[in-house]
Amino acid sequence: MADLGLGTAGLGNVFGEVGDEAAAEVVTAAAAAGVRYFDTAPYYGSGLAERRLGRALPPGPFAVSTKVGRTLAGGGCFFDFSADAVRRGIEGSLGRLGLDRVDLVYLHDPDDHEEEAATAAWPELCRLRDEGVVSAIGVGMNQWEMPARFVERLDVDVVLLAGRYTLLDRSGERLLDLCGERGVGVVLGGVFNSGLLIDPRPGAWFDYAPAAPEVLARARRMRDVAAEAGYDLAACALAFAAAHPAVTSVLAGVTSAAQLRANLAAFRREVPPDLLHRLVSG
Repeated sequence: MADLGLGTAGLGNVFGEVGDEAAAEVVTAAAAAGVRYFDTAPYYGSGLAERRLGRALPPGPFAVSTKVGRTLAGGGCFFDFSADAVRRGIEGSLGRLGLDRVDLVYLHDPDDHEEEAATAAWPELCRLRDEGVVSAIGVGMNQWEMPARFVERLDVDVVLLAGRYTLLDRSGERLLDLCGERGVGVVLGGVFNSGLLIDPRPGAWFDYAPAAPEVLARARRMRDVAAEAGYDLAACALAFAAAHPAVTSVLAGVTSAAQLRANLAAFRREVPPDLLHRLVSG
């Protein structure tokens, strides 16, 4: 059964300013509430999210994932999927996290760098896995097609798919089915589609941009159907993501302990499968 993990992009000030104390409170509250998987990346605030997670995470049996290939520096986004960049990236992440090894590392959004990621970055990740520096390796993206090719041609342990298997966008279902067939774990992120599946109000965003009128209308219809059955749309969105048998974890990013508690309550509520079917087929 899938569990709920904490995404830390918000703790790197990706979506707005979050103070050190508030960030630490989120991590501490998550650990205390039973969250055991924490995902981060050097890209999130130029390492800020990793440093904050490393400082606040208490001792315990936790799984931590980070990413390589994408960095943020000098106000710009840079991609480097060379073997040297991968090893230097992991060394930097371990230093910021205060760890001597990490559980999982993803190639971070190699959309325009597929061949370098597959032929240079991936073999280096395999070497790091063989050395015991990382336990598992995978690819994390907002598209499903390239991860599917990686699963077909490489020894992938886990895929992180963001925004492509949700109540509003099921385009990634073929990837999830493929992973299920190959025994590859799936972590789902972006299951609220930029918050639209939490609060589909006018002006809400969908996939990092203002929602088109027809998409907003679909989300509002879903909200109304869920409400008639006595459920919040957010709980339905989380339940739908967690229901696929290939999914091992669902990531939800927050910027406050209050948001964390709301997500945990929504995730722990059992939603009838027939309601989920009505939402995606209506």
